Amino acid sequence: QVQLVESGGGLEQPGGSLNLSCTASGTIDSIENMGWYRQAPGKQREWVATVTSNDVPGYADFVKGRFTISRDSAKNTVYLRMDSLKPEDTAVYYCNGNIRSIWYSAFSTYWGQGTQVTVSS
Repeated sequence: QVQLVESGGGLEQPGGSLNLSCTASGTIDSIENMGWYRQAPGKQREWVATVTSNDVPGYADFVKGRFTISRDSAKNTVYLRMDSLKPEDTAVYYCNGNIRSIWYSAFSTYWGQGTQVTVSS
């Protein structure tokens, strides 16, 4: 089995910063892209950022210049540094990874359980 576990969410004031991390574990053979999505109450889940296996990042327009995604491939971990937080960043943040298990030849997308980020004064 493959598992992704997020950590680092919490309550922060507008303009503040938070760091999220997500570690993949289990029967992993290889990991391609890793990324972050978020879902606010009453809204659909939306893409936030992705980093490729070659450490090339991509960002949704609404986080460009404020959020930074990175990964430590040796630790199977992806990070999200969130600066200049806004109330509209409040959401459950989910990490995902395109991962090939040792049991299968194809890559599949796995999700973490989510971590709550609340931005409020």
